[in-house]
Order: sequence, then C-alpha cells, then structure tokens
Amino acid sequence: MSKRRLITSIGVAAAVLVAMVAGQALTGGGGGIAAAAMTAGCGKAPTLTSGTRSIQSSGQNRSYILRVPDGYSSSRSYRLIFAFHWLNGSAGAVSSAGYYGLQPLSSNSTIFVAPQGINNGWANTNGQDLTLVDDLTRLIEGDLCVDTAQVFALGWSYGGAMSYAVACARPTVVRAVAVLSGANLSGCNGGTQPVAYFGIHGTHDSVRNISNGRALRDTFLRNNGCTTQNPPEPGQGSLTHFTTTYSGCRAGYPVQWGAFDGDHTPSPVDGSPSPNDARSWTSGEIWRFFSQFQSTTPTSPPPTSPPPTSAPPTSPPPTSPPPTTGQPGACTAMYRAVNSWPGGFQGEVTVTNNGGTTLSGWTVRLTLATGQTISSLWNGSNSGTTGTITVRNAPYNGTLGANASTTFGFTATSTNAAAPSVTGCTSP
Repeated sequence: MSKRRLITSIGVAAAVLVAMVAGQALTGGGGGIAAAAMTAGCGKAPTLTSGTRSIQSSGQNRSYILRVPDGYSSSRSYRLIFAFHWLNGSAGAVSSAGYYGLQPLSSNSTIFVAPQGINNGWANTNGQDLTLVDDLTRLIEGDLCVDTAQVFALGWSYGGAMSYAVACARPTVVRAVAVLSGANLSGCNGGTQPVAYFGIHGTHDSVRNISNGRALRDTFLRNNGCTTQNPPEPGQGSLTHFTTTYSGCRAGYPVQWGAFDGDHTPSPVDGSPSPNDARSWTSGEIWRFFSQFQSTTPTSPPPTSPPPTSAPPTSPPPTSPPPTTGQPGACTAMYRAVNSWPGGFQGEVTVTNNGGTTLSGWTVRLTLATGQTISSLWNGSNSGTTGTITVRNAPYNGTLGANASTTFGFTATSTNAAAPSVTGCTSP
C-alpha cells in the first residue's frame, strides 16, 4: 500500500450538528435522501483559499490541502469531495494527481480537500480522523458555499478504508463514497444506514485480497436493500474490467462494483498490465457515479452523466458526447476522451448491458470526424479506420451479464478537434 500517483479521492463528512442545523439529517432511522441546503459560507466573501493549510482537531495540529474552484462565486453552491491518501502517501501526492483524476473532470463545480493522515495513515484511533473530517467540513461549509446534499469521499488502499469509515459513521452527511482496493482498517462505527457505494478492486490483489473489497461492498448491499447477485469478474490474463450496477437497491442509493484483472493499484488500464493514471478508466467511472447525484432525490439505477466541458491540457478534451442507446434489450455505449496531444488523441468507449439477461457479444458503431484515423485499438476488433467504423467485442469481453459493462480503447491521429460519436450499439 505504498506508492501511488493518482486515483480515488472524494470525500466527505460533516458533523451531525452541522447537518441538522442545515436541515440535512436523514429521517426515520432507515434514512432518506437529504435535501440541499445553503451553508453559512454562501453569500459572503471567503477567507479560505487554495493551498496547504492547518486546523486544530482533537488537540492536534492537522494539515490539509484545499482546492477552491477557479472563478469561485459565493452565490452558487459547490460539491465537496474529500480525497484520502494511501499508506505512506500524502495530501500533496493526492493534490498533484488531481484528486484521483477527478479535479480535471469537475469543470470548476467542486471544492476538493485532501487531509493528511497521522503517520501517513488512517488508523482513526479513538475516532480522531472522523473528527478531523467533521472539523474540516464545518470549517469549509462555514466559509465557502457548499451544497450539503453533494458531499462525497474516496480513496485508494488505506484511503479507501477511511472512505468506508466515513460512509459507516456519517451516513446522514456523505452522499456517496468510492473505495478503491479497500479493507476495514479504519473501523466502521455504525454501518447500518444506506449510502451510495462504488467499490473497485483487483481480482488478484496481493496486498488486500479482493475478499476485503467484497466484504465492504456487501455492507452497503445490505444497508441499501439491493438484490443479491453474483456480479461477473474478469479472468486473470484478460486485462479488462467489469462494472456491475446492482438491481433492487433503494431509490437514490445505488451500489456499483468494479472488478478488474490486476493487482493492488488505483489506476488499472484495460488491455495493459501496466497501471497508468492518464489511461485508467477509474477516474471517469467514479466521476460519473458521483455526478449523477443532484440536490433532488435521484432514481436508481442512476443515469449516466456526460463528462464536463473543460479540463487542463493533460486531461480529457472538452467535447465528449452523451451515451447512445442501442436497441431495446441490447446494449448502450458511451464515448469519453482520455487524452490528447498535437495531432492525435486517445478515446475510450464503455459498453453496458442495461437489460435483464446476459448478452453474448456486442457491436458498436463509432463515427469519426473528418481528418481522424484510428491508429490502434484494444479490447475489440474494428473494421475500418476512418468515417463510420464498426467495433466488435474481443473473445474475452463479449459476454456481459445484466448491468455489467466493459470498455475498449483506441488512439487516433487527428486534424479535427471534434469528438467521435457513438451511433449505435447492438448485440451481437
């Protein structure tokens, strides 16, 4: 659980007192979805700015890094995401990696905070790390304009364990969490109320066996009332991943499970044994999971939100079209830009079985803009390299269970900044 250059962040937790004052406490023991509330920081000139800061919490001086959106305005409310680092990691590493790749996708809609763990970990002794989250939430909400129904947490490895602890102990505050390669290391005080949950884990994780991740996931399958099922997981050597959205969950409390053919890493890449922050599918899927939640009660299973419209040079280009739905009972496909450079770009298409029966094969039609030519493609077989091309599944990723998904990726040369568009998805 040592290194790491990006991935899994997003956090959250506000003190119950703050949540109640804001009118956010869930109702009736079983929980309900909190309505949005304006915080004390709305409408006033902020004193908090981006950078490394400190706060007194549990009698200790704790540090954190805050990222306030460019063009911040106190007249609008923002998401708040806590991103927890891994063992022997740091808030600085999380910040420099774009808060697990989410900050470039946020289009200045989100306040990010990366706390620093004691001894570079999250033992949460006597609940002191949860208290830090409470204190930071209170501080940030008191100075900046936060949408209290839009607080999230995420992290990898030890950071995933801390995100799980937040979900267990602060269910009336945190809207959703993403736990990458996590285990129950920071405790689970409470752990009986529903919270939207996305778990991601490698099938042959040599540090935290995938059974740890399944156990955390199952806590919220029970809490969220989801239907028991056996989600597909890729075989070793397939170099792919499957993401399953569970059925039967309480409205507004979805559970997703992403299993990938890989070891202990936050940045797996389909089609490659080498982790890579820029090419990993995790940040895009986590951002879509978080950004589906609005201030009003969402439905479950959730809709898929398109990526934002601005990003720095090393992140996905701005124009990613919305998903295209195939024939009823077949599949859906969604394109996202992964990276770009002068004269070329990298893209990825997620293919999802939204039906109730298993698909045996899929075919996606992808239309490239004038001046764009496919130079390489993985996790699929393409016919054609320009104009409208057809991509069929590879031998190892054609079978998709209900609500399962897979991806294929490609690189292309380009003299045109327009994004490719998905024009169809069928099975087979």
